[in-house]
Amino acid sequence: MTALVQVPGAPLAGTREPAAAQQVLTFTLRGETFAMPIAQIKEIIGYGQVTPVPMMPDFICGVINLRGAVVPVIDLGCRFRGTRSEIGRRSCIVILELHAGGDRQVVGAIVDAVSAVLEITPADIEPPPAFGAQIRADFIHGMAKVAGRFVVILDVERALSAADLALVARAEALAGAGD
Repeated sequence: MTALVQVPGAPLAGTREPAAAQQVLTFTLRGETFAMPIAQIKEIIGYGQVTPVPMMPDFICGVINLRGAVVPVIDLGCRFRGTRSEIGRRSCIVILELHAGGDRQVVGAIVDAVSAVLEITPADIEPPPAFGAQIRADFIHGMAKVAGRFVVILDVERALSAADLALVARAEALAGAGD
């Protein structure tokens, strides 16, 4: 008779490994709670001086100097609803690392306030709604059940699409030319 030995942290033979939880950062925009995967976040900084760049869409506020690097800043409230966010004392810029077409792009996103880092299991994530959301459905990765209510988990790569990143790259080039 063969003994079955359980290795700590490994599933028993014939059992399924439970799906891993993902960590998300929750934040608010105009009183609504959203989340984004923590794996794409480099850091969170206080809102500071954003230098406007001419000829950019309204949702691209401009650029900041982040330790010598030019980082474009996007107003998520404006991106989702078309009107600029009001900057308050809790407003901050979430620095994200995105990947588009094999290129790495660092972008800042203005949010009203950050809330918490949560672990969300795949079982707690519902697919995006077909209608009724305040933002485009393709910007939504899913709806997480947190404390009895839903939180929109953003698909950051889609919310800041490749076409948008091309505009951002142009903003960086224009800002770099002015140095």
